[in-house]
Amino acid sequence: MLREFLEFLKEYGVVGLAIAVVIGGKLNALVGSLVDNLIMPFVGIVVPSGDWRALGVTIAGSKFGIGAFLGSLLDFLIVAGMVFMFAKTMLKEEKVAKK
Repeated sequence: MLREFLEFLKEYGVVGLAIAVVIGGKLNALVGSLVDNLIMPFVGIVVPSGDWRALGVTIAGSKFGIGAFLGSLLDFLIVAGMVFMFAKTMLKEEKVAKK
């Protein structure tokens, strides 16, 4: 039974997938730190009030967090761009290695 399980792990690349998930999680933390600690302070300097993530609109007693949404959107775009550049570089190297 153990031998079958180990063969399953090897055949379907489960170990490689697990490693990719761990590395992806750490890459996400790294890019998140880049965004929070290096990029967003510059955005805070440009925006007059500084605390633009607290920007919101209250309508009929309900607060809509426009600043929080825009902050999350900007975080996503930066992270997605970094992951795209990383993947593009890695896939390019893989194509070169196959030739």
